[in-house]
Amino acid sequence: MLLDFLKTSANLKNIPRQGWIDKLEISNPESVADHTFSMAIIGMILSDSKNYNTEKILKMILLHDLAESITGDITPEQKSGVDKKRLEEKTMKEILSNLPKEIQSQYLKIWDEYQDNQTNDANFVHQIDKFEMALQSKIYEKQTNPKKTKVFFESARKEIRDESLVKMLEKLCE
Repeated sequence: MLLDFLKTSANLKNIPRQGWIDKLEISNPESVADHTFSMAIIGMILSDSKNYNTEKILKMILLHDLAESITGDITPEQKSGVDKKRLEEKTMKEILSNLPKEIQSQYLKIWDEYQDNQTNDANFVHQIDKFEMALQSKIYEKQTNPKKTKVFFESARKEIRDESLVKMLEKLCE
């Protein structure tokens, strides 16, 4: 059963980030696994430097898009937020069912916390998600019309409040 979980998780390497295809027409975009790895690096460094619970932050990052290993990367234009959440919740329960019960409930609780975005930890991870999106957008500027990437920077600016992330975002946008 653990092997099934690992194979499903590894499938994130094959799931392209759909927003880059739809909005920037990037032909070979990063995968969801690429995005998650980049978020994990950012989260590890910032949570250690800010005395967050790094282990929990990293678990939240690693779990936050795991459902996409089955559903694919669903954009807001493809499915409403309510429908997407329902589908991803069902999918997460299915994926996590391949783990021991105590781990299932712990991981589902962390994933739910991220989805609800009501705690400092969840909000911090959401901000990291937005910052990583802006960082990748900057990388893609060279492959597309830079005017098209503005929407990603504007979206990040609206969401990011953490002082370190705000400073890095401003430097990124220069």
